[in-house]
Amino acid sequence: MARNSESFSFYYQETIDRWEREGSVTFFDPEQDVPDLTRCDLLYLPGGYPEKHLDALVKNEACRTVIRDYAERGGRIIAECGGMMYLCQSIVTDEGDYPMCGVLPYGISARKADRRLSLGYRRFVLDGQEYRGHEFHYTQFLGEAPKSVVQVYDAKGNPVPTPVFRHKNVLASYTHLMLHGEN
Repeated sequence: MARNSESFSFYYQETIDRWEREGSVTFFDPEQDVPDLTRCDLLYLPGGYPEKHLDALVKNEACRTVIRDYAERGGRIIAECGGMMYLCQSIVTDEGDYPMCGVLPYGISARKADRRLSLGYRRFVLDGQEYRGHEFHYTQFLGEAPKSVVQVYDAKGNPVPTPVFRHKNVLASYTHLMLHGEN
């Protein structure tokens, strides 16, 4: 699990506790470490602020390559918000364009002119399983919003444009999932 870094520091402890009951959990810092994913059952990339630590994330190209290769081999990944951004092609700021893992074919804008608050509780059903969580971010997709594999709803049941992605065994979205239940 990506943790111990400012880039990926937002997660629910209940989610970690659940996974620890199912097996061992290993942490790494994508800003400095290169994880060994050869025996990994699930890679969890939680939310955080990768847009504030782009130089360190870009510098650790080996980590991005290991993660991209793991995803392409069919490795299971859950990526929330900042983790989803990290899996995209790039993050663009007012200072430049920063390459990320390249698993998802999207660009993310963290430019000041593009900042827009997206906030609220979220719910969606995927493969017969209900997922709940929340969304809180200012970054946006570059260009037209990508197509979602499911419709996402807010707490009142209204549709929202938050996309959810499936790529091989990757599940990614801006939604911070609350996985302490039976998901």
